[in-house]
Amino acid sequence: MSDDDQEQTRKDFGDAVNMTAATLEKWLGTDESKEVGDKQSGESTGHASGRRIVSLLRKKRDDLTDDDLKHMRKVVGYVHRHLAQRPGGDVEDSRWRYSLMNWGHDPLEK
Repeated sequence: MSDDDQEQTRKDFGDAVNMTAATLEKWLGTDESKEVGDKQSGESTGHASGRRIVSLLRKKRDDLTDDDLKHMRKVVGYVHRHLAQRPGGDVEDSRWRYSLMNWGHDPLEK
């Protein structure tokens, strides 16, 4: 991956993930976080991704691996697709919002 592609991935990830590592880690400990998502092996895909995002947010830029950058692109894609499916009405206590939050994006944050 070129330096420009890596930089764009980091920028896109930073735009998509609007929760801090501490806020996301706290969220992942809630019952609401654990109740949403596809659970084929006990833990949902989004919840596992959230744990990885916490790790990525705490990593130094120069320590990011190609696999880290690949996951960052996956997060960006998920957030963009999910935002496009916003349901009508109040989403504050919705499964849609909770799922996005597992991926590091709180749609109610500005």
